[in-house]
Amino acid sequence: MCARVATWLRALGITQAALLAGLALSAALAPRERALAGAARVLGRLKGPFAKLGQLAAVRVDVLAPETRAALLALRDDVPALPASWIRAAVERELGASLEQRFARFDSRPLGAASIAQAHAAQLRDGREVVVKVQYPWLARTAGIDLALTRLALRLVVGASPDDATWREFARSFASELDFVREAASAQTIAANLSGERSVHVPRVVSEASAARVLTVERVATLPIRRESLLARGVSPAAVLEIVVRAYARQIFLDGVFHADPHAGNLFVIDEPSAAAAPRVLFVDFGLSQQLGPELRRELRAGILALLNGKLDEFVAGMQRMGMIDAGAEPGVRQAVGAMFARIRGAGNALALSDERVLALKDEAQALLFATPGLALPTDLLLYAKTVTYLFALGRELAPEANVMKLAAPYLLRFLAARE
Repeated sequence: MCARVATWLRALGITQAALLAGLALSAALAPRERALAGAARVLGRLKGPFAKLGQLAAVRVDVLAPETRAALLALRDDVPALPASWIRAAVERELGASLEQRFARFDSRPLGAASIAQAHAAQLRDGREVVVKVQYPWLARTAGIDLALTRLALRLVVGASPDDATWREFARSFASELDFVREAASAQTIAANLSGERSVHVPRVVSEASAARVLTVERVATLPIRRESLLARGVSPAAVLEIVVRAYARQIFLDGVFHADPHAGNLFVIDEPSAAAAPRVLFVDFGLSQQLGPELRRELRAGILALLNGKLDEFVAGMQRMGMIDAGAEPGVRQAVGAMFARIRGAGNALALSDERVLALKDEAQALLFATPGLALPTDLLLYAKTVTYLFALGRELAPEANVMKLAAPYLLRFLAARE
């Protein structure tokens, strides 16, 4: 099927509906294990927000049943690639020139395929080796219907649908990832902020070979940021985790602009002779990034201080200032927040908690707060909380002997002591 016809069928929702109908039938008739494997294949073929489910499952091992997570885990790294002819057409349309005019070499076999785009190795005409990220050609056109059907897919695969606040954040972040111009600007901003960190590298953007749906960056040889892979090369997973956590803590607490998608498909160790003695971490894919505005940073600082000091009134007052509490809902919200405070106090010193306890408390707080009528969390705050959660989950996978909270504490304390 040609790309034009396939895009048309997707724009009408026909392709998605047909595949999801088969998924529903499989869920109803096939054994659970086979149905889950089939679901992963279907979501991978659909790409976009459907395949995003695999990334969510990969970083939150405590949310889904083990068999569900195992089936979806492959979507983190193994989304089926598009044919080379489709990619050529997409790149030439976006850049306004043939591949041969822009590149001395463009590898037809992709380096990898993910939910939003697939990446191809290439060489510019001046000899520079690059990676070209090419967005799937139909996504911008089908985003609305894809998001609506993704919610249906969640119910079919997981047996539940997310709450409205979580869903709004998912939809917003997906839409922002489709804008490669914004992604390039975010990458350049974060690269400048981290320029003094020798153990962190952000690939340079090649502006003349980038557009709204094509992003070209320098190519760097890498190792996967997985515990077994690093140990096999003599690289300490704990040392790598320390670099990642400190880089994120700086972005979140000092810079206020951060890469918001810290899973193993977006973080790598640079493959170089000095990697075992002094590893360097490569950050890629800045489609999901966020800037915390001055007001939110002030309220976040006040909220954390109120939480650490057990000052419930101050915490609730900050929620009111941020418009998080609907009219008449304060009594119920106050009761829920008070219960959350009590659980945190019962866990001991918040800055000395284990990563497992932090994740457990986060899940308890989320369940408590999202079940409270009249409470609406700002999307920026949700993305911040999700990023922090991803970091703790990555720490558990990469170096369970380490303590993410302890590594981030110096940056958090500087943030709390600052006056803006």
